[in-house]
Amino acid sequence: MPEVGGRMPLVAHLEELRTRLLRSVAAIALGAVACWILYPQILDLLLEPYCQIRDELGDQRAFGDGCELLVTDPLEPFSVRMMVAGYGGVALAMPVLLWQVWRFVAPGLYKRERRWAIPFVASGVVLFVAGCWLAYWSIPRALDFLVGIGGPDLVSVFSPARYLSFVVKMTLAFGIGFEFPLVLIFLQLVGVITPAALRRVRRYAAVGIVALVAVLTPSGDPFTLMVLSVPMLLFYEIAILVGVLRNRRRTG
Repeated sequence: MPEVGGRMPLVAHLEELRTRLLRSVAAIALGAVACWILYPQILDLLLEPYCQIRDELGDQRAFGDGCELLVTDPLEPFSVRMMVAGYGGVALAMPVLLWQVWRFVAPGLYKRERRWAIPFVASGVVLFVAGCWLAYWSIPRALDFLVGIGGPDLVSVFSPARYLSFVVKMTLAFGIGFEFPLVLIFLQLVGVITPAALRRVRRYAAVGIVALVAVLTPSGDPFTLMVLSVPMLLFYEIAILVGVLRNRRRTG
């Protein structure tokens, strides 16, 4: 790797990108294998939000006596296990993925900026876990809203593929959404944007954040929209504050 803050030829950039991608794919594959082995425990965890609202639905509005899901396709159990392993591999590999992203951009940074490596990765992991936890907390409430809005004459019958896709995508959407402040802070760190620029487009950013959350979250219900939009709007202001404090420290 060349000196920090130096230049790399295009071929070197491509070779570096290939190395980082291969390591990221290897980390995801290892995580997927672990999730495949631990699938029964992971499935119980993913079914818990449905089990929480199962008693509230009553026997006349939900399928089965417990937390069962209805399989309608002989290939569905295998595809469900593959989906859980794949998405779970991405989640488990998140620290490695963030580290590979940092290592890829590190050659273009100066020495003082490389000090952010450990905080960048650690903050990214903490934010991702926090987002996943918030999604897991909000899923029962989103399910309760979605099931109840149809009225008492509708009986809920969930298939494994659709239900688990909903839960997994919701969790990843929150986890990725919580990386938003890290992206803004990093862009300020490398000089792409400034706190003043972020302040000028604050109103447009608020509308864009709400629209992005509406696209990212699979449920589309107003409760989930609010639960993710509010933290991201708060993160936007925090990113501006961090940028202002950094500039004051540099000039002071």
